[in-house]
Amino acid sequence: MQKTGTLTPVKKGRVNPLREIWDKKFLYLLALPAVLYTFIYGYMTLPYIAIAFEKFNYKTGIRSPFVGLDNFTSFFKSSWAWAVTRNTLVINFLFLIFGTFFAILIALLLNEIRNKPFLKLTQSAMLFPFFISWVIVSYMLQGLLGTANGMINRLIESLGGARINFYSTPSYWYPILLILNIWKNAGYNSIIYLAAITGIDESIYEAAAIDGATRFKRIIYVTLPLLIPTISVLTLMSIGRIFYGDFGMMYAIVRDNASIMPIAEVIDTYVFRTFKNTGNPSLTMAIGLYQSIVGFILVYTSNRIVRRYYPDGALF
Repeated sequence: MQKTGTLTPVKKGRVNPLREIWDKKFLYLLALPAVLYTFIYGYMTLPYIAIAFEKFNYKTGIRSPFVGLDNFTSFFKSSWAWAVTRNTLVINFLFLIFGTFFAILIALLLNEIRNKPFLKLTQSAMLFPFFISWVIVSYMLQGLLGTANGMINRLIESLGGARINFYSTPSYWYPILLILNIWKNAGYNSIIYLAAITGIDESIYEAAAIDGATRFKRIIYVTLPLLIPTISVLTLMSIGRIFYGDFGMMYAIVRDNASIMPIAEVIDTYVFRTFKNTGNPSLTMAIGLYQSIVGFILVYTSNRIVRRYYPDGALF
C-alpha cells in the first residue's frame, strides 16, 4: 500500500539550449550588444597580450622580436612606477569607501521620503551630475578654484585672507578629487541600493514596527543587514577595478599640471602619456597587463575571504 503524505520528486528533463534561447529571444536580444562587446574586446584581443613581451614593430605586428620581461623591467625601474601605483590605490580606496558610504546614505534617505513629487525631483537632482562631462566639470572647478577669478579665492579675499593657489598645492587634491567623485557618482550608484531596499519584504518592517522599532531602528536592524549581500557584491566588483583609475576624470581635471601630478597621476593617465610621448605600445601593454593581473589577484583574494566568512556576499 502506498504511504500517504509523501511527495514524489519531479524529475526535470534536460533543457534544450536552442529552445531556451527561442523562448526568451527578446531577453537574449537585449543582452546581445554586451555579449558582442565582451567577446570582441575581452576575448578576441587576448592574443595581443604577446606585445607586452616583445619589442613591437608595426610592420611585423605580434610577430615582433621577443624581449621577455624587458618592458616590465623598464616600467618598474622608472621613477613613476611606485608613485602611480600608490596614487591609483589610494585614490580608488578613498572613492570606494566614501563613495559606497554616501551611495548607501542617499538610498536610505530617498527610501524615507513619502512625498512622491518631491522624491522624483530629488532623484533627478541626484542623477543629474552623473551625466555632466568631466571636461565641463573641470571648467566648473576652474571657476571655483582659480587663483585670479575663482569664487572661493574671491570669497577668501573678501574675508581678509590670502588667495590660495590650489592648482600648485598638491595637498588639497585628495579631498578635492574625493568630493568631485562623490558629487558626480554617489547619486547614480545609489540606484542599485535603492532598488535592493525597495525589494525588501514589507512584512518585515511591519513586524518590526509592531515590536516598537522606530524608523531609525528599522534602518539599523532591518534595512542595513539585508543590504549587506548587495554591498558585498558591489564592493568586490569595485575591488576588481581598484587598479584602474577614472581616466576621464583624472585627465580632464589634472591635465598636464606638473605640480599636482605627483599625487594625482594614476596608472591609466601614465599609460596614455607614456604612449603619447614614446609611441611604444609594448611598454603600455606591459603596464596594462600588470594592472589586470594585480586586479585579478585582489578580487580573487577578497572573494575567498568573503566566501569564508560571509558566503551569501561572495561573487563566485
